[in-house]
Formats: sequence, C-alpha cells, structure tokens
Amino acid sequence: MSRGRCNRNGDHVADLLITNARPYGEDATDLLVRDGVVTEIGNDLPAVEGVEVLDADGAVLLPGFVDLHTHLREPGGEESETVETGSRAAARGGYTAVFAMPNTDPVADTAVVVEHVRRRGEEVGLVDVHPVGAVTVGLEGVKMAELGTMAKSRAGVRMFSDDGRCVHDPVIMRRALEYASALDVVIAQHAEDHRLTVGAQAHEGVVASRLGLTGWPATAEETIVARDCALAREAGAKLHVCHVSSARTIEVLRAAKAQGVRVSAEVTPHHLLLTDAALSGYDPVHKVNPPLRTGEDTKAMRAALAEGVIDVVGTDHAPHAAQYKDTEWAAARPGMLGLETALSVVVHTMVEPGLLDWRGVARVLSERPAEIAGLPDQGRPIAVGEPATFALVDPDAVWTVRGAALASRASNTPFEGMRLPAAVAATVLRGRVTARSGAVAPIGAARNGSVAEGKAQV
Repeated sequence: MSRGRCNRNGDHVADLLITNARPYGEDATDLLVRDGVVTEIGNDLPAVEGVEVLDADGAVLLPGFVDLHTHLREPGGEESETVETGSRAAARGGYTAVFAMPNTDPVADTAVVVEHVRRRGEEVGLVDVHPVGAVTVGLEGVKMAELGTMAKSRAGVRMFSDDGRCVHDPVIMRRALEYASALDVVIAQHAEDHRLTVGAQAHEGVVASRLGLTGWPATAEETIVARDCALAREAGAKLHVCHVSSARTIEVLRAAKAQGVRVSAEVTPHHLLLTDAALSGYDPVHKVNPPLRTGEDTKAMRAALAEGVIDVVGTDHAPHAAQYKDTEWAAARPGMLGLETALSVVVHTMVEPGLLDWRGVARVLSERPAEIAGLPDQGRPIAVGEPATFALVDPDAVWTVRGAALASRASNTPFEGMRLPAAVAATVLRGRVTARSGAVAPIGAARNGSVAEGKAQV
C-alpha cells in the first residue's frame, strides 16, 4: 500500500520508486520520489514498505510534456471536448501541462471565465491546465480585453491569444504587446491576414487547383508574422507564433531572432507529417487552419524544429463532435486531434531520421515550452531535488491509431489507421501517476498486454 497525503501544490501524492528507467534514453537507473520530488537517483535502490514501485522496463524517461496550444472546448463546447476528457487525453499523451485556448462560449476574456477553466483543471487533476486569455473582447478584434485583470487573477494567466482569429488591427496588436511587456506575459498570434483568405479552403497550389478548392496563400501567414515581429521588437515584448506552416515564415523568424526579437514559434505534429496531398479524398478530417501545405513546407518545418528556429511542437489539439466534421468539405470545421499522437509523430518525423535525439525531444516537447510560458515547475531536469514530473516512453512500441479508442470525446484524428512508432507508457505529475499502460506495471503485478496495441489507463 502507498502512503497518501497532499504536497504543497495540493496534489494527493504517494512515495514512488521508478526502476529501470533510462533518463533521456541513456543508462538505466532508479529514481526515488518523496512528496512529489526526486530525492535519490541510483542503481538498485531498495523498495521499502509504503512506496509504490513502477518498473519502467527500460522505457525512456523524459520531463513531462507541455502543450502551449490545446483546445479543451469547455465552457460551451462540451459536445466536442471537456476539461476532463481533454486532460485524460493529455495525460495519455505524456503531457503534464496544457494551455487551453480561449475560443470557448463564453470566450475566456474575463477573470471569471479563466478562473473557471483553471478551477476545472484542478478538480480533474490529471494535468496542470493553464487558461489562455483572449487578447480582444469576444475575439472580435475591436477592443482589447482586460489582460492585467486576467494576469493578476487566481488563474494567473501567462499567455494571451485570439487563436482561431488573427489580431489583425496593428494598433490593437501593438497595444497588446506593450501591455504584455509590462505584465511579462506572452502574446500568441494566429498569423492569418483574413483579407487574403476569404473563402479559402486549402493551400494555394496545385492540389487546390485540381480539387477546385479556393486557395489559401502562404503569404497570409508570412506577412502577419513579419509585421508582428517588428511590433514586438519595438515593444520589447514576448511574441509567440502559433502553428507555423509556411517555409517562408521560417525565414522571417530566423531574421527576427538574429535581430534579438523575443519571438518563439510552434509547429504542429500534422504540419510535420502531412501534406496537402491528403486532401485528394475530400475527407474533412484533413481540413485544418492553417491548411496542410506542400512537401517542401513539411521538410522545412522539420529542419527548422531541429535547428531551433521553430522552438516547440504545439499540438493545436482541436476536437470536434461528429456533426461538425462528418459533412461536406466547405461546411466542416477546421481542426484535428493531437494530444495522444504528438509524441509518436515527433519520433517518426524527427527521431527516426536523426534530426533529434531524446534530449532534443525533451527540448521541443517539454523544456522550451515551459520556458516560453514561464512555468517554474515544468520542463525541469531529471535530477535530485527536481519535481517528479515525467513522461515514460516505450521507444520500441508500434501502435495503430484508432480515433474511437482515443481518450478525447471526439475522434477526428488525421492519423486514423496509421501505424506509428513509440508510445507513452506512463505519465507522472509531481510524483503521482496520472496515466499508465500495460507496459509499465507495479512490480509483482501481472502485465495486461503491450502498449503497442493497447490503451493507456488513467
């Protein structure tokens, strides 16, 4: 039996011994956790009464993942996702912290709404849920929301965005960046000049022309990023660019970073793996904003992530109930699931080709996201005295993606039927196991199947 109590964060915790784990894919070792903190690392640490034991069986141990871009839909969109179902999906995907975007109903543009989201995350308790506040009231782009009030509220909002819409007015964007600089928070921009994307349905190129779909030019993204980098430089503010999709945007980011602009950027798993060729069947599961682009763009995304010009992988986890996706292409809502498949896509696109090692995976999925968001207890080194917040990864697993079997309330995954490498075997949040597959079991417990074709248990 494990000793149950609460740590300083209010988490119900038990002492934990993780055996046969390989930090960053290196030599196997054991880790002893007390009160949610790593107290000892070494070989053959003894199991003692009252300590839960997890045999990692050679799994790779990484800091818990942090997603800067998650849609949990609550409040108002519970038919597609809730804080509870989204948190469960996140934990199964190795995530220990997620940032919930504000395009809910009502919009998260007041302290009342962001505090509600934060409270719901605490009640569920599987991951740290950080609400993202809206930049403008109602996401309408007309009047700036009360950034200071949300930042100073109990929710402690660290990031603001109108995601789903671009903060198009340069005057409002400039003012928001100036406020963000004073508050030491981040403005995350959905970079899309809507005047260039009226009626757009797919990347402007050969595939869209062949399918008869209105084209979505990459310049709609690049021009906004260039403008906002200039505004952020002037304000001395922290700017984060959501879901980069264009190769030419990378060049804008590279130049801005060379000039000292405090800009960071994310790429989604689907923009690392998929191209607009997937649209040939007109299946709305492949409709997303920004759209899937060309193979050259995908190749550029991978290289930029390896280089660090693109800082992190953000899932843009966007669940939709069947009625919003199972329809004709033009009427379907854009968005894809991402939390439970992100690690596998990163391994497939970045680790298998040799673009990242396991320390690189920790950088783009955990360490750098936590740094951008200013989370002091996430993305920490695996070391004595640090929080026991981990993702255990089975690097040899191969599993088949089935949307209906995912933890999300929705099933709109673009990876349906794909066999992907690597799987999250367990997730630990400050010493508490929040998800576990059959591949990682307490010592002496019967194995209940391989993570390769099984589901993690929360």
